[in-house]
Amino acid sequence: MPTEPSSGDAQVPTDLDRIYESRFSDDDAAAKDRIWTEICAFLQRYVDDSQPVLDVAADRGYFIRHIRAAERWATDVRDIRDALGPEIKFVEANGPTMSETLPDGYFGSVFMSNYLEHLTDSSVVVRQLREALAVTRPAGRVIILQPNIRLVGAAYWDFLDHHTALTEKSLREAAELAGYETVEVLTRFLPFTTKSRIPQAPWLVRWYLRFPAARWLLGKQSLYVGVRPI
Repeated sequence: MPTEPSSGDAQVPTDLDRIYESRFSDDDAAAKDRIWTEICAFLQRYVDDSQPVLDVAADRGYFIRHIRAAERWATDVRDIRDALGPEIKFVEANGPTMSETLPDGYFGSVFMSNYLEHLTDSSVVVRQLREALAVTRPAGRVIILQPNIRLVGAAYWDFLDHHTALTEKSLREAAELAGYETVEVLTRFLPFTTKSRIPQAPWLVRWYLRFPAARWLLGKQSLYVGVRPI
């Protein structure tokens, strides 16, 4: 997120640390991890596993630890390397300026999940997507999982650190303004949070993801896939 301290303050708990500690227990994290194993199996179809992949604002690495790729990289404003493990390259970076510390045009896929709503306004969302474009290879993809305020409604604002409201249409508009070409938009993909009525057992999550009718009933987050033009 764009307003957190630098790495020199990493040992001091920030407001963001306190929010996440109160919002997600270790048991919640373990449950999310099991769910993300199945989500990544579904998302792998969008990821070229022969190329490097970047997870922006990776949190505990639910995506990057379970996706297959030639190289796995993660960024966050907090030092999360202990949650990731040594096989994932971690770069402590502020998302809207991350191209300053990441290789230009390097990644075959750039992933963001439940992140853009935390940015301060729509102009920063576009700036973040332009930063993603800068580190994406030509013909590489951006993959964004994003709460959709049109589907979520007022509950979107139940989280203190949500600032910018997005729908599948405004997300697409922002990505195309940043320079991506749209490949696919799934308006209804996942429930709003992992505490929502998503099936928790891995086999039920697998079933849910395979059946569009289930996603239509429960999906409150949208999935956007775009490509950097050659």
